[in-house]
Amino acid sequence: MAASDRMVLGPLVGSIDQGTSSTRFLVFNAKTAELLSHHQVEIQQKFPKEGWVEQDPKEILKSVNECVERTCEKLQQLNIDVTNIKAIGVSNQRETTVVWDKTTGEPLYNAIVWLDLRTQSTVERLLKRIPGKNKAFFKFRTGLPLSTYFSAVKLRWLLDNVEEIRQAVDDGRAMFGTIDSWLIWSLTGGKNGGVHCTDVTNASRTMLFNIHSLEWDPELCQFFDIPMEILPKVRSSSEIYGLMVCFLKSGALTGVPISGCLGDQSAALVGQMCFQDGQAKNTYGTGCFLLCNTGQKSVFSEHGLLTTIAYKLGRDKPVCYALEGSVAIAGAVVRWLRDNLGIVKTSQEVEKLAAEVGTSYGCYFVPAFSGLYAPYWEPSARGIICGLTQFTNKNHIAFAALEAVCFQTREILDAMNKDCGIPLSQLQVDGGMTNNKVLMQLQADILCIPVVKPSMPETTALGAAMAAGAAEGVGIWSLNPGDLTAVTCERFEPQINPEESEFRYARWKKAVMKSMGWETSEAPSNGKPK
Repeated sequence: MAASDRMVLGPLVGSIDQGTSSTRFLVFNAKTAELLSHHQVEIQQKFPKEGWVEQDPKEILKSVNECVERTCEKLQQLNIDVTNIKAIGVSNQRETTVVWDKTTGEPLYNAIVWLDLRTQSTVERLLKRIPGKNKAFFKFRTGLPLSTYFSAVKLRWLLDNVEEIRQAVDDGRAMFGTIDSWLIWSLTGGKNGGVHCTDVTNASRTMLFNIHSLEWDPELCQFFDIPMEILPKVRSSSEIYGLMVCFLKSGALTGVPISGCLGDQSAALVGQMCFQDGQAKNTYGTGCFLLCNTGQKSVFSEHGLLTTIAYKLGRDKPVCYALEGSVAIAGAVVRWLRDNLGIVKTSQEVEKLAAEVGTSYGCYFVPAFSGLYAPYWEPSARGIICGLTQFTNKNHIAFAALEAVCFQTREILDAMNKDCGIPLSQLQVDGGMTNNKVLMQLQADILCIPVVKPSMPETTALGAAMAAGAAEGVGIWSLNPGDLTAVTCERFEPQINPEESEFRYARWKKAVMKSMGWETSEAPSNGKPK
């Protein structure tokens, strides 16, 4: 095909969206924000022992390569010239921890995923060194409680337990990074001059980063005993980090700048255009994450929420903060019904099963597979299904699983409203699970406020694309409020009376109480393979 036959769309931006359960590459029109093409690959999660969750960093990188290759092929089939892709953004599952050898480019261990619980004994050991065993001791410096969730304790576990990593650190060969760092380093050359960096949003989830000075904190590194030389350089969320080194058979994207990087939840906040103080979004992915922009001031929660960096859209631009409610298990509960219980063959079937009954019939499901995150931060909790009778069937359990996602969102929204003082009048939502209409209606019913879903649900990828296209030296995507494209949305209004909603929520809270205090790290079976 002659180049002149190709469709002329103006500049395009590519977006790598590397999530917990899948990798995607999406291409957007920088002028209209229209999604032109994408490809998705599911990622394997490994569960080598109870509570352990790992992924293969090489499989993650391979999935990125495959998604880019396939998307470029699809664009060519649409007569779209891939040389119009002028920038690439990266959005990623946060906290997941990788250590690799900079001389060989090989990972030194599997990535330890954010959901992983193996570090509970590490957390307890570290707590003993803190006055009053106060989990919130570093809160005003990091925004975070001491928990298995964040990267520092995962890195500490790796240094304590993996001889190859200790040796590589001693030899000066080790590099640490969250998934964004591993991808950017690999895609910009790897062992041949790859750029070792991260952005402020991902750095703010490590527990080694001072969210006020925007630098790695020497005292935190000393507390966790992490050598600072293995840490990546921290950059803004929107600047040119490096250029893509060709890894595609087609040679496409060689020399294209990687110029946007945001942790997935920050990316969704940007993609939902929540640039004003007080604007919020909830993303339904593997977990569920409610973020509220608090502007240039860091607000500290009294109700179990995290303080995190929302974005810093340029080297000379101000940093903005957010309050975050984090729920560990949302979409993961659907995957569990599919892969572990086998009551459905596809995730979409859960919606169908739930719709057939329209009620859980008094059955409540607390999916505390990785303990409870916000607002409880209770690592001893485990999953329970209660209120079962002989009448209960798989439809009711499917309904209860969807309801659990909605109740958990209600808990973090209640906390957010208490901290902010101004209740949200509607909830902006995005993420893979928002395609489930039963879930969206349930969410409106349980919150007693409208739920608003953009017609293009890929807001995480869009946010990373916006950051990449707006970067200095790229300049093809305007973030001026007047230039942002108005988004068409679908609204779900509450359809049950608030009394019924309150009754069901109270029962849910009772179930949550019953899930707590289940596990202790001293239990003899803990850590043994099944």
